[in-house]
Amino acid sequence: MSGDRAEASLLTDFSLEMTGKDVGHLTAAAPDVPAGTRVHLTYLEHEDLATRVAAARACRELGLTPVPHVSARRLTSQADLERFLAGLAEVSAVERLFVIGGDPATPHGPYPDALSVLESGVLQRFGVREAGIAGYPEGHPGIEPDTLWQALADKAALLAGTGMASTVVTQFGFDSDAVLEWVAQVRARGIDLPVRVGVPGPAGIRRLLRYAARLGVGTSAGIVRKYGFSITNLMGTAGPDRFLRDLALRWDPARHGEVRIHFYSFGGVAATVEWIADFTTRGTQEVRS
Repeated sequence: MSGDRAEASLLTDFSLEMTGKDVGHLTAAAPDVPAGTRVHLTYLEHEDLATRVAAARACRELGLTPVPHVSARRLTSQADLERFLAGLAEVSAVERLFVIGGDPATPHGPYPDALSVLESGVLQRFGVREAGIAGYPEGHPGIEPDTLWQALADKAALLAGTGMASTVVTQFGFDSDAVLEWVAQVRARGIDLPVRVGVPGPAGIRRLLRYAARLGVGTSAGIVRKYGFSITNLMGTAGPDRFLRDLALRWDPARHGEVRIHFYSFGGVAATVEWIADFTTRGTQEVRS
C-alpha cells in the first residue's frame, strides 16, 4: 500500500478524546467532524456525574458517537458505577465505553483495575455492547511490562467470552518504531482486536512534554527530533505529521492487522479537528498531483 493511501486508510474512522468541559468547543467544531465519529469522554476526578452525562448527551445530539470512560480506581462503590451507567443509559450513551484503571495509586472503592470492572457483570446489565481497553506501546511508569501484557490478554479473553466487542486504544507516543513493534507483538500473542494508535493533536511543545513525563512516554532527543520538534527548543507547537506519515509508510495490514488513529486533543478540540481536515486535504491533493 502506498504511503498516501495508507495515511487515508489510517485516518478513516478516526476517534477523538476530550473532557466534559470541552463540549462547547466540540459543538463549534462538529460541522467538520464526520458523522458517527467516536468521541472519548474522559473521567476526571473533579467532574461530577451531571457533567459527564451532559457531555455524552451533547455528543449524541451532534450526531457523534460518545465513548464515555470508566475509571476503575476512581469508583467509590458498585452503586457509584451503577449511577454512572444509569445516567448514560438515560441519554442513550451507554452502548460503548472505555474502561481503564485510572490514575489513583490506591483504589477509592472495590475496583483495583479495569479487569475487575469488566468481571463485575454490571456493564452487561446496563446494555453495554463494547468495552474499549488500554494499550501501552512504551510501557507504564507504574506497571511492569509482563503485568501489562497479562492484563491485556486477560481483558481481551474475558471480553471475547462475554461476546462484547472491544478495541485497544493506546497511550500516545512519539516513536512510530515502538508503536509498530508493539502492535506486531499484540498480534503475535494472538490478540486480534482493532487497535487505535493514540497520537496528540497539535499542541504546545511544553504541554506535550509535560504529559509525556507524567505518562512515562519516551522523550529522548532522537525520538522527538524524528517526531518533528526539539526538546531544546520549547517554543511553538508540534503536530503528528511526521509520525503519521512514518506510521503509514511501514504499517503492514498483514502483520499489524486493523489499525486506526485516536487523537488526544491536548491543544484543544477545535485545533485538532482543523489539523485533521487540513492534513487529509493535503494528502488528497498530493495523491491527485
